[in-house]
Amino acid sequence: MVGKILRVNMRELTVRYEDLPDKYLLFGGRALTSALVADEVPPGAHALGENNKLVIAPGLLSGTTAPCSGRLSVGAKSPLTGTIKESNAGGITAQKVACLGIRAIVVEGRPAGDGFHLLVVGEDEAKLLPAGDLTGMGCYRLNEELWKRYGTKSGVISVGPAGEMRMVVAGVSTNDGEGHPGRYAGRGGLGAVMGSKGLKAIVVRTDKAFDVPVKNREAFKEAARKFAKAIAEHPVTNAALPAYGTAVLINILNEAGGLPTRNFSDGQFEAAALCSGEALAETVQKRGGKGRTGHVCHPGCLIRCSNIFADEKGEAVCAPVEYESAWALGPNCGISDLDHIAVLNRLCNDVGLDTIETGVTLGVLMEAGVLAFGDGEAAIDLLDREVRNGTPLGRILGGGAEAAGKLFGLTRVPTVKGQGMPAYDPRAVKGIGVTYATSTMGADHTAGYSVTSNILKVGGFVDPLSPAGQVDLSRNLQIATAAVDATGLCLFTAFPLLDVDYALPSVVDMLNAQYGVNLTVGDVVDYGKEILKTERAFNRAAGFTKAHDRLPEFMRHEKLAPHGVTFDVPDEKLDEVFNF
Repeated sequence: MVGKILRVNMRELTVRYEDLPDKYLLFGGRALTSALVADEVPPGAHALGENNKLVIAPGLLSGTTAPCSGRLSVGAKSPLTGTIKESNAGGITAQKVACLGIRAIVVEGRPAGDGFHLLVVGEDEAKLLPAGDLTGMGCYRLNEELWKRYGTKSGVISVGPAGEMRMVVAGVSTNDGEGHPGRYAGRGGLGAVMGSKGLKAIVVRTDKAFDVPVKNREAFKEAARKFAKAIAEHPVTNAALPAYGTAVLINILNEAGGLPTRNFSDGQFEAAALCSGEALAETVQKRGGKGRTGHVCHPGCLIRCSNIFADEKGEAVCAPVEYESAWALGPNCGISDLDHIAVLNRLCNDVGLDTIETGVTLGVLMEAGVLAFGDGEAAIDLLDREVRNGTPLGRILGGGAEAAGKLFGLTRVPTVKGQGMPAYDPRAVKGIGVTYATSTMGADHTAGYSVTSNILKVGGFVDPLSPAGQVDLSRNLQIATAAVDATGLCLFTAFPLLDVDYALPSVVDMLNAQYGVNLTVGDVVDYGKEILKTERAFNRAAGFTKAHDRLPEFMRHEKLAPHGVTFDVPDEKLDEVFNF
């Protein structure tokens, strides 16, 4: 039950197991990655240097039959923001890592030479091998090759050429059940950290998915049944997401005037309907072939918000095209052609780029006149030719939106702590603005998803255009999200967790049954607070102050159409978010 830490020393090229320390017994996912980074990485360390560590951890519930519990957390000091960072992804790997009894993989040190390595982890051993001809491969070809060598049940964690070149827009890829590499721990440049360690990929070899020990199986089974019922009964998780995927939000945010368009210069996109979740679902259905909606990203997923987008011949292009990606590579760049968006998404997956940071950076480059808004073909060429090959222009894009804005002397650069803002304009969705400003990890919608109450009226309603109530909303969601990220549960379980009275107690009951403890709902709330305290302490030691918990200046004076609003939550109120 306690599990092991797998330590991978890339300087010595050694692999060893050690027992999980008792203090980490009830730490999983984000709680464990952040704790290990805070305990073992000097806050002043260079993010791409010898002293940073990459930590990979399944959630507390991963590897069990808990619904929607297949998220994998990846953590390190971020080379993009300079803060502590956790990013998590779906796919098949988290459950496999958990079933091998591994609570965390810690990758440390840097190799003496320039070569890349492959870590293979199986039932009986873990070993490092030279990556050889795998070096330089895009993630699609890489996944195909690794499945040929190690079997089609293998989980693959990898970086593309962008990670190898240590571009701070690089993410960490994981694969789904079909072998698509599009499940990304994308944010914060963690792919650059993995690349800096000389680690091309990790292969996890086991057929198991639901084999983690549970102390009280009957109690766990009953709690899991209740939680599944809550997911099945909520209209967002039982209807909207399976039918249209997360891109259902395109039309919703456009209607609300909060869909950032052409580098955050407008809140509505005139062609939003052409790249919406509804249009995507219709296109997939019309084309048939390998395309599908209602796709699962990992075993045990009940929400099925994923999709496989096919071309006109029915061949798979990308799995999935999600809201953030469709927005970043679409409306934010003035692009409405779903085929262009899907190809851009695939290129991000293949080259190994975070779709959000890539799209935000493209928007900044379009603002600078490097390419024109709406020019999907030029954007495709930029990713496929320039970024993949590490040309000077490709490295500018690979350096992220803030760096691009500085290079071209722009003032409309939508970043916080160096990280590009996701698909909700803070001027029209003010709660998400509070989260962007104050999150421990730079602009990050998943840190405290106020869109629930601001736009979707889940968990109550807080007027998105008014500053009133936004700080309390963001604070409570940031606390809750930190706890959810530790469990390995998908963030979209937040919808029933916020609205169904028995949903959260059922999660607590699952934890108690699995680990033989007696947690309360209050304990889980305190758990979320402690995660945030750990992360904020690291950031303070790294030199971050309340002055960094701010949105870019233009959002306080540049009015956003159609509502003519600015971001007007006072700075002194932002400073109250972490008053616990």
